[in-house]
Amino acid sequence: MDYSSTINLPKTDFPMKAGLKEKEPKIIKKWEEEKIYQKLRELRKEAPKCILHDGPPYANGDIHIGTALNKIIKDIIIRYKSARGFDSPYIPGWDCHGMPIELKVQESLGDKYKETSKFIMRKKCRAYAQKYIDIQRKQFKRLGVMGDWENPYLTMSPEYESEIVSVFSQLVERGYIFKGLRTIHWCMHCETALAAAEIEYDDNHVSNSVYVRFPVLNKINDKLNGNVDVMIWTTTPWTLPSNMACAFNKNLEYAAVKIDDRYAIITTSLIETVLSKNNLNLEGRDIIPISLDDIEKLEIVHPFIENRKSAVVFADYVEATAGTGIVHTAPGHGLEDYQTGLNYNLEVYSPVDRQGR
Repeated sequence: MDYSSTINLPKTDFPMKAGLKEKEPKIIKKWEEEKIYQKLRELRKEAPKCILHDGPPYANGDIHIGTALNKIIKDIIIRYKSARGFDSPYIPGWDCHGMPIELKVQESLGDKYKETSKFIMRKKCRAYAQKYIDIQRKQFKRLGVMGDWENPYLTMSPEYESEIVSVFSQLVERGYIFKGLRTIHWCMHCETALAAAEIEYDDNHVSNSVYVRFPVLNKINDKLNGNVDVMIWTTTPWTLPSNMACAFNKNLEYAAVKIDDRYAIITTSLIETVLSKNNLNLEGRDIIPISLDDIEKLEIVHPFIENRKSAVVFADYVEATAGTGIVHTAPGHGLEDYQTGLNYNLEVYSPVDRQGR
């Protein structure tokens, strides 16, 4: 007995199973054949515009849940705005430049990578990006996203790049562009610059720190004449070859304390802490106050690089919470040091090569 005939249900042509795997491609094909998107543009051509700019996905692999969700939400908004009477076109795009594509091409070349010219590398990267543009386009269309898929914008297209050059030339003509040096995050494995957003710090990493004495050349007073150093503390000893200055804070008090037959200039509030770090006692030590005028007149030399002077500079970020109240400054390493270097016209020097050596 057919029990389905005994159930009181509405009579429709709907199949018992949705069969979306087979049905959806037919629907999408019908939209394409009937040019639904183009007809909608024609229908709304006099209507008020509602433009949703597409922040493009990266052309280096299949779509994933993030890119799929992004496109579906945009499609919902555009369809809604179109249904509400707006002319809401959708021009999809792809980001075709950057390290992920280059790394994939580099991996495919293996040992031949270092022998490959930049011209050939760019051609291979362009081909790699185009491959995934075509793959992703099919996948996005399969999700039912409507748009001008035959005319996307690509960051590697001559039209797009020429527009960038055109805008850049306007900036040059208006005097906004200059060539100079600055500190950047650098990957010594990929040998390229990194965006700050790509940097992840290891909270468990422990760095060695050192106290370093910078000899003072000039006479400060009768007691301090050729027997005094400026003492700094740094957690990045590897930047010492790039030292160009020692930074003080005008709001801190400084003094010279006698340690091992020489005096060391330290901020007054940290003298006892510095001594204790070296298992030394404060009691009975000769301490001579150093004025701001004395500091400004200091002539300091690098502790181990011959004939290099270290300038005396002042910076608000110098604190008395740790160290010595004097900061080793290397404009070629670190943003604060770089900015101080600009303020005092110091050389932006870094002896580190592309491979971090």
